[in-house]
Amino acid sequence: MRAMVMDSIRGPVTVREVADPSVPADGVVVSVRATGLCRSDWHAWAGHDDIALPHTPGHEFSGVISEVGAEVAGWQVGDRVTTPFVIGCGRCEWCARGDAQVCPHQQQPGFTYAGSFAERVVVPAADVNLVGIPDGVSFEAAAALGCRFATAYRALIARATLSGGEWITIVGAGGVGLSAVMIARALGARVIAVDRSPAALQTASELGAEHVVAADGQDVPAVVHKLTGGGSHVSVDAVGSEQTASDAILSLRRRGRHVQIGLLPSASGRSAAPLARVIAWELDLLGSHGMAAVDYPGMMALIGDGSLRPQDLVQRVVGLEEGARLLPAMDTAAAAGMTMIDPRLV
Repeated sequence: MRAMVMDSIRGPVTVREVADPSVPADGVVVSVRATGLCRSDWHAWAGHDDIALPHTPGHEFSGVISEVGAEVAGWQVGDRVTTPFVIGCGRCEWCARGDAQVCPHQQQPGFTYAGSFAERVVVPAADVNLVGIPDGVSFEAAAALGCRFATAYRALIARATLSGGEWITIVGAGGVGLSAVMIARALGARVIAVDRSPAALQTASELGAEHVVAADGQDVPAVVHKLTGGGSHVSVDAVGSEQTASDAILSLRRRGRHVQIGLLPSASGRSAAPLARVIAWELDLLGSHGMAAVDYPGMMALIGDGSLRPQDLVQRVVGLEEGARLLPAMDTAAAAGMTMIDPRLV
């Protein structure tokens, strides 16, 4: 099959023929129809994750089952499916209580094994991790759920418990940030979006952000405090840097809740945060790491009835070759919204 391959960290990304994946006894092979180009894939390319080379990235995808393992009970060839980017083992105590996103034995396509920037990809423990795609949901919309949209959905609803009428500051208006804007508006929250890209801010405004703030060197927390009369109730860092995390936390009002979604790579493995403010104002710092397959039905129902439209976040669909060109530049030239890869395109 054709796949995008990394042979070195921060090196060229090529598209070439590789061996077809083997179906595990408890898993399936999925023929990929759409897979999102995400900043997390850039982190893998940049060496911020422990990956084995050569490597195929890609972790949010949808497609059609092409092979089924002998131990799989609930799925068959031809089913339209997607999956969370965290693949739970299905046997531990966390998976048993529906928290596969923190499974200690988890796998992640595009990180711990070959990912979805290819014509086919494996999903282990299929009966635990696969999610069926309703007929009314497109492959592009379903692929958008795997990382960014599902992560934002769980971050706002399960972690931050965002309520209607509350202010929320979302730092970063890429795929996950714009997903958060859309979900927050659906919940009736008042949204402030922060980004350095005018195009991204324009998209955030079109999706319902009440205010947009340019991260152009100005004091972002001060602007937010003025707009909200004391700070937001909830903040989200959807980028993952010391500056963006700090801006988000300092934008909160007293007893506010911050959700960290963006990865925070550092040489030491530790990340700076304004903890003096956290203590003095009794702020809550929350992590969010995707969403388990068992939690998808509620989100799928909202997509199916049109309440949420993740497909509106897809800005372009490209082939593997164009995806290989775009991946190394994602930290400096990311487009507003999401870029989807269709491995069938030449």
